[in-house]
Amino acid sequence: MTSRESVQRQRVYLDLTHVGRHVTGIERIAIELFEKVEFKNAAVVPVRANGLLSLILKQQLLLPLLALLHPRAIFVFPGFPPSPLMQLFRERVVLYVHDLFLITRRQDLGRKARLYMAWPFRRAVTGLKRFLVNSEKTRAELEPFVAPDATIQLYRPPVGNVFGLTQGSRRQRSDQPRPLRIVAVGTVEPRKNFSYAAAIRDALAREGFADAELDIVGRSGWGGEAEKLAGHAGIRLRGYLPIETASALIEEADIYLCTSHDEGLGLPLLEVQYAGLVVVAPDQAVFREVLGSSGIFIPPDDAGAAAAIIAAALRSPGWRHSSVDRALANLERWNGAAALDAARARAMFSQGAANDSADARLSARRL
Repeated sequence: MTSRESVQRQRVYLDLTHVGRHVTGIERIAIELFEKVEFKNAAVVPVRANGLLSLILKQQLLLPLLALLHPRAIFVFPGFPPSPLMQLFRERVVLYVHDLFLITRRQDLGRKARLYMAWPFRRAVTGLKRFLVNSEKTRAELEPFVAPDATIQLYRPPVGNVFGLTQGSRRQRSDQPRPLRIVAVGTVEPRKNFSYAAAIRDALAREGFADAELDIVGRSGWGGEAEKLAGHAGIRLRGYLPIETASALIEEADIYLCTSHDEGLGLPLLEVQYAGLVVVAPDQAVFREVLGSSGIFIPPDDAGAAAAIIAAALRSPGWRHSSVDRALANLERWNGAAALDAARARAMFSQGAANDSADARLSARRL
């Protein structure tokens, strides 16, 4: 390579064809981690789509064609799995993996996901060489599926205050909330397990919080879960809300409740901590990774025991004041780790992934 070639900017094509009008968590991560980041000596070229047909054509045909026409370019897929044709260029493809649900939790997938997403994702996971992941938990799940020469690197997303939350007067509020306001965020579908959240609300009512209210913020998905919850005492399905409205609900809440069967990361659990909220989640590895010592952990399938744990925490003197401190400290911990990941990612893309030195930098799975 000549000195002139060595200073040329590395072209990085970024697949954003999946980014729609309403930006979800996965789409937001794609934008924040790749499009908005300044990679020294790298030129990021976003590829977007306008409608379903455009998405299919660009994912399946345009991006492989660009890989053929630009033999030194890198191709990053932070959302949907790439076309199987991209395996012809596996040295230059980077797949960002949010979770392994398309392989490990097919029972929680909708029909379209099973038919059109699961098999391309499995082919990508088993055939590609370079992977970025959002958590230690995702990396551990991914490792058994990848090729022997594959590399996996952590690239955890920093958590910004996307809801514009404040702690306000939270520290000064009564430690005996009446009513107890609970909030949850996520698409109302089987994987989020909101029926368990409803059962916990009912158990809390029997624990002395008779007026407990659960607000669920998120659109209705597949599986008829919204219909099952409609009309349930103390449950309000809020649907998709503007940021300002969702922010007001979160700030008014006393606790945030997550009951997902599984998550690759669980970004909302961190995002709501800007309000100083107590976050309750199932006692699983990914939630302990995300929440550290700031969370309240409950069994994933025993509403009575979960309610007893929550009630005991809410009867602890000064629980509200200390929860704010723990939430803010956890955000600082997480964002510090994410900053280290970002530095490594900048080095990777800035110097390219089509040469031996990049291979060496990516070779350690346990960075």
